[in-house]
Amino acid sequence: MPLQTDSVLQSGRLGRSLTELSEDELLFRSSVRRFAAEVVSPLVRSMDEAQQFAPGLLPQLGELGLLGIEVPEELGGAGGSFFDAILAVEALSAVDASVGLVVDIQNTLCVNSFLRWGTDVQRRMWLPRLAGGMICSYALSEAGSGSDAFAMEMRAVKTETGYRLTGRKLWISNAREAGVFLVFANLNPEASYRGITAFLVEAGAAGLTVGHKEDKLGIRASSTCEVIFEDCEVPAGNLFGEEGKGYKIAIEVLNEGRIGIGAQMLGLAQGAWNHAARYAQQRKQFGKAIAEFQAVQFTLAEMATEIEAARLMVYNAARRKDAGLPFVTEAAMTKYFVSQVAERVASQCVEIFGGNGYVRDYPAEKYFRDAKIGKIYEGTSNMQLMTIAKQLLSHPVSLQDR
Repeated sequence: MPLQTDSVLQSGRLGRSLTELSEDELLFRSSVRRFAAEVVSPLVRSMDEAQQFAPGLLPQLGELGLLGIEVPEELGGAGGSFFDAILAVEALSAVDASVGLVVDIQNTLCVNSFLRWGTDVQRRMWLPRLAGGMICSYALSEAGSGSDAFAMEMRAVKTETGYRLTGRKLWISNAREAGVFLVFANLNPEASYRGITAFLVEAGAAGLTVGHKEDKLGIRASSTCEVIFEDCEVPAGNLFGEEGKGYKIAIEVLNEGRIGIGAQMLGLAQGAWNHAARYAQQRKQFGKAIAEFQAVQFTLAEMATEIEAARLMVYNAARRKDAGLPFVTEAAMTKYFVSQVAERVASQCVEIFGGNGYVRDYPAEKYFRDAKIGKIYEGTSNMQLMTIAKQLLSHPVSLQDR
């Protein structure tokens, strides 16, 4: 009997390819694709121009079960897998990366944090609300702590009834729509990053203000805002995890989040390719469709090959995570590579559209604008390379033997 790899044996996918989906996965992806095509697609341009989600769209995501994919059924969720969440992000991002992002952050960062570190009381209180449509915002970054995430200046002070938070967060996605914030602050600055602690802060809490919304290049429907905490009182029960363990929560959940961003960029690249291929078959020059010219054919073929390689990386990292296998290296490789693919594919999409790709009457330019963020948030490309090198060099074996 031929030897099988650990990943195949432990994931229970003996004899199946990474991209072969189960019947349940196929049905789930089909429902998300249909929603994206029928509901999201007609709203894409208006949401981009208005820089906000259409009224009622986020509740519809909750009704479809996309805001609590891994939340257990007994808590009102879909009871799905991490891989299901990745399929949803990919399918939505093929139509609008902003909608893909809100589902990504909700599931890979927030829901996963509650499932792993929330107390039983916190899970029972918040997960049904998140699955039902409440948005959670992940408040980690600050003006002086981007890639150096733990150089944060926001402070927490212990009080008789809980904690008091003071400081400012920057680049916080979904802040305008959030009903609850997962916030990181330093409770013991003398201990450096080991003083960082996580807290739950409800929207509307005294001392919490959602400030300036950034006017972004891409993913414009998704709000990215400054969040200000001025002597914001947090009850003791809203301590999230243990005191001084916030850095561990942030590091571990961001590893999973990188796979989510990979899925977002994968969907974006696929969406851009779909539009480019259709346009190439419709646009005529010199008496025939430009898809009949070898140069265009080769460009589309190259784009499709890179997208397929990206899909294999995303699916492999997600399935390793679900199988309980190490995935930190794979997650960093995925985010690094797939963000590059998305940028290249989106750029080539604009070129296939020609002059029409440069104007907002056609979809190409939006894919191009949306793609750039993939190399920046949840760890820049350079940070991913540092992680990959550190992981590989600390375990001096060949890639094949990992």
